[in-house]
Amino acid sequence: MENVDKIAENLSEVTHKIAVLSGKGGVGKSTVASNLATSVNRKGRRVGLLDCDIHGPSIPKIFGIDNKKLLSTPDNRIQPFNVNKNLFVVSMGLILEKDRPVIWRGPLKMKAIRQFLEDVSWGKLDYLIIDLPPGTGDEPLSIAQLLPTLDGAVVVTTPQDVALISVRRAINFTRELNMPIIGLIENMSGFVCPNCGTAIDIFKKGGGEKAAKEMGVKFLGSIPIDPRIVESEDEGTNYINREFEAVAKRVIEEIERR
Repeated sequence: MENVDKIAENLSEVTHKIAVLSGKGGVGKSTVASNLATSVNRKGRRVGLLDCDIHGPSIPKIFGIDNKKLLSTPDNRIQPFNVNKNLFVVSMGLILEKDRPVIWRGPLKMKAIRQFLEDVSWGKLDYLIIDLPPGTGDEPLSIAQLLPTLDGAVVVTTPQDVALISVRRAINFTRELNMPIIGLIENMSGFVCPNCGTAIDIFKKGGGEKAAKEMGVKFLGSIPIDPRIVESEDEGTNYINREFEAVAKRVIEEIERR
């Protein structure tokens, strides 16, 4: 309880807190989290992005800051990396040496996440977006336990059946922990040829919307495969397409009208 109180005090100036999670890996969850943070930031909000993927942090690469390190404040707290005027990032990838593996069991991972929430000088934020590793293990459980004031979770899936099986488990996970669900996003939803404009459903399409309806959660939108997003992440420039902008708008609307 004492740790939760310290976290609540440290995050007292954070208006909204969102977790981005998925039932399995490979669905583009970190891409969604980073683009959601950037889109919300572009809409005039002050945003923090916390990368809680301890073993495979990819957020620094997406923002082109994977050669940077976090610094300390004068009072020996952790200073988030300032990507731009009102967008701040914290990640294990900004602490450890590049390519160094994190070989930790659950208790150490929970301690690190608690430190990110308790000892980072987040300051005043409109949104804190938390990128969680796939599945329903230590990291999502830690966030659910340490942040009882979480506004909710955005769940990411792809259209194919194997992803939809896992996303149903993720939704049930949030419900068992009394974590509100903001909605479901279907990523990699078709591919539009940049040359001829022909739409091709590489991984099917519409499965996420169908699963959302079956599970009784809000469907936030579909995001097609876009080669520009892949290229921009490799270059660290974080391209945002109109589908991401539309999804970000719906997330803001869902949260700010509550």
